[in-house]
Amino acid sequence: MRLSNTLLALGLTAVEATQFWHNTGTKSGWDAYTHEHKGTVDEVTDQVYKGSTALRMTQIHDSSYSGRYHSEAVKFNAYKKGDTGFYGFAFRLQDNWQFSPAQGYNLAQFITDFSDLNCGEDYMPSTMVWIDGDQLATRVKYGEVCPTDQQKIKSFDGLKKVTAGVWHRVEIQASWKSDNTGFFKLWYDGEKVVEAYNLPTNVGDGRPFQFRVGLYANAWHDHGYEGTQGTRQVWYDQIAAGDAFADAAPDKW
Repeated sequence: MRLSNTLLALGLTAVEATQFWHNTGTKSGWDAYTHEHKGTVDEVTDQVYKGSTALRMTQIHDSSYSGRYHSEAVKFNAYKKGDTGFYGFAFRLQDNWQFSPAQGYNLAQFITDFSDLNCGEDYMPSTMVWIDGDQLATRVKYGEVCPTDQQKIKSFDGLKKVTAGVWHRVEIQASWKSDNTGFFKLWYDGEKVVEAYNLPTNVGDGRPFQFRVGLYANAWHDHGYEGTQGTRQVWYDQIAAGDAFADAAPDKW
């Protein structure tokens, strides 16, 4: 993975030779934000993993609203097919987070715009990291974008229990390939919980993907709201990407 000098100048600057970009929980330097409907993305000091600031993502359920529920910070051009890199972030669920077995909440995703292909898919996520109930999960997507039934998903479910009110760390290493030469690894709080080789990890289209961290209450839109906690908050800090594990690991820089 390589980011141009122009991208580095946007504010997520390199700390060391192999770290391509980083953000210390601030609103500066991101390429865009999504905060649909009543959602917000705020720079705060009330909870931090390291330093003095973190990003707090909030989403609020509304029974009269039929759209999606993204509250995310967006970094363009995070990877393209053929790249290999490390990506990491720290996150914290609100103290009283209500875990519901039937409700999934996305925490981070790689995504790009395929609306020009006119095949019924606009922004299509590839790899995602989420919680199902209190269990961490992730996936890779491969195949062809069009027609959409050619898109294939390999999920890694039930990886580890996620607890509320404490900071957790996630690191990903991926070789983004559309054939069987790719690999995908994920660490959670320092433990490697996914290590998969000789598999496709990217769709055939070679356009660059964004990296987004933030709360996406996708279950509210896709499956319907359940439970009694209509306001959800997740904090993010120490978000980075690079050539080495230490470049992306929130506790290493």
